[in-house]
Amino acid sequence: MPANTVPANTVPANTVAPDQLAAQHTSGPPPLVLDVRSPAEFETAHIAGSYNVPFNTLTEHRDEVCARLDRDVVLVCRSGSRAQQAEAALTASTPVNVHVLMGGISAWKVAGHPVVEGVARWDLERQVRLVAGSIVLSSVVTSTVVPRAKWLAAGVGGGLTFAALSNSCLMGRMLSKLPYNRTSESEPRELIKLIGDSAA
Repeated sequence: MPANTVPANTVPANTVAPDQLAAQHTSGPPPLVLDVRSPAEFETAHIAGSYNVPFNTLTEHRDEVCARLDRDVVLVCRSGSRAQQAEAALTASTPVNVHVLMGGISAWKVAGHPVVEGVARWDLERQVRLVAGSIVLSSVVTSTVVPRAKWLAAGVGGGLTFAALSNSCLMGRMLSKLPYNRTSESEPRELIKLIGDSAA
């Protein structure tokens, strides 16, 4: 069996494998695909026909989004982490049929499925590694002159540990608000209306 093929019986209940999603696009009415990455990440590469509803927008307007979902939904991010968080937020109070693309768009591309490509930009996870690494490195170097600077490095390390344990990332959320990551993002209510129109 090819390495990028996931047997259907091994796919967790709330996820869908890339090959399964691709098959749904060709064998019948496809599910509504919502990409929860930043607008810049979405612009770099996304699944054709998907809609970009950034994680922050989706969670902040959860009830309005859920009210417009009347068919199967698949959430997409880079690797599956943000989509899992979005799935938990959407299903916390409303019984909607939401699934997560297993492995995210990274797995989708590895499986050989096409994407719509645009201007290449760094994804949020790579930006977090750059910022966190730079802070730690500069703090360690500075600590040779100002010993207390080492605690800044310790703070970043603690933050990354918490991010892993809680499956969330405050630094990522902060970086997502930078102009570099926002591009021509639509207003939240425009995005929500777009979801409703596409689901109709």
